[in-house]
Amino acid sequence: MALERFEEQDFLACCGSTKFAKEMVLASPFTSLEEAIAAARNIWFNKVDVNGWLEAFSSHPQIGQSASSAHTSHTAAQWSKGEQSTALATSTGSSLQELSDWNAQYRQKFGFIFIICASGRSTAEILAELKKRYQNRPIVEFEIAAQEQMKVTELRLGKLFSTKTKPASTGKQHPTVLATKVEEDRVAVIGGHLKAAPNPSSDKASQVPTRTRPPITTHVLDVSRGCPATGVEVRLEMWKGSQPRPLFDKTDIGGWIFQGSSITDVDGRSGQLMSIVNDVNPGIYRISFNTGKYCPSGFFPFVSIVFEIKESQNREHFHVPLLLSPFSFSTYRGS
Repeated sequence: MALERFEEQDFLACCGSTKFAKEMVLASPFTSLEEAIAAARNIWFNKVDVNGWLEAFSSHPQIGQSASSAHTSHTAAQWSKGEQSTALATSTGSSLQELSDWNAQYRQKFGFIFIICASGRSTAEILAELKKRYQNRPIVEFEIAAQEQMKVTELRLGKLFSTKTKPASTGKQHPTVLATKVEEDRVAVIGGHLKAAPNPSSDKASQVPTRTRPPITTHVLDVSRGCPATGVEVRLEMWKGSQPRPLFDKTDIGGWIFQGSSITDVDGRSGQLMSIVNDVNPGIYRISFNTGKYCPSGFFPFVSIVFEIKESQNREHFHVPLLLSPFSFSTYRGS
């Protein structure tokens, strides 16, 4: 097995605790991402003290704001920007102001900024979670923030390890710099600020890191209660009917082929609905939610969201969440 070697600055980009980064260097090299994550969990929860936790918290920008280069590396700043891309894409001026106001209240009460794994979460969802957690006792909230920090760390370790799968560059750039450029390009597309069209002759495969999660994911937010919807049954299917695509006025029995199912966890997130593959098969997919079982008094016995993945999108990630209330629902494409 190949041994993955990284420097202290690489681990600092994953978690802003100096103690964590030094301990990860001592524990390395790692034979796999899973081994690195196991070591990270042990170090974070058993070897890093309270000061180390607070140091890591302070390295994050406040949700809705950019990272300060004085307190975090360029790589970490770009990763943070990518992690908040869905929140920024779904925000409005008023929602950002409300988020800023609640962030200030949170910091005044607990003494540190609100920490949440923001990847794939909308501004409304983050704000709802902030308001919910604001009610916690400080000792309880400190533990929750540490758990959220570990989620962020695991996500970034996956990005760090993905740099090892990239073909060698003709330049002298550090591999984490290459990964940062890929993340920055992806965020630019989401934000609609891409300044130049990509070069058609470029090798797209070399621009995309190996996945660390399935290409299709979802979560459910109960907007009537302002919290994640736990215990919702979720089912993923792909269209394989006699027609190239499902038609509005015709039914093809057996046209939808089961891909996977799961139940949302305490964060409203589904488990793995399909295998982790670099190239997702293009086609039409359907995610169905057993909303009638979750909310028997609601208007919808179930909700299905149908969407299409084109050939040119087979290496992109598709996060298709459900924002649910008893008498309405909405969705959007997250990252």
